[in-house]
Amino acid sequence: MVFMDDEKYEKSFQLIAAAGESKSNAMMAIEAAREGEFEKAEKLLEVAEKTLKMAHGFQFQMIKEEADGNHAEANIILIHAQDYLTMAILTKERAEETIKMYKIILSLKT
Repeated sequence: MVFMDDEKYEKSFQLIAAAGESKSNAMMAIEAAREGEFEKAEKLLEVAEKTLKMAHGFQFQMIKEEADGNHAEANIILIHAQDYLTMAILTKERAEETIKMYKIILSLKT
């Protein structure tokens, strides 16, 4: 049985965790907006942005280390981390637009 080297994957897991938290908060923001809770939605978007910046920070550190000659091994965990970051970015952007649409819809109903 082969066990993962924790140090080798730590940065990837940090990236996954931060991106996952960002994505979750963006999705909760959409749900809040659907219920007309726009203040809550905006606060959740702020948290999503904060954790997305953390994820970008982890990614930037990995890129910096690569540029400094400390090559990262391309593995499925790193690929998953990068994919998760991309999904978090897209989810946050989708949430921003969806919240705007819910505001318009609600204003037309009243």
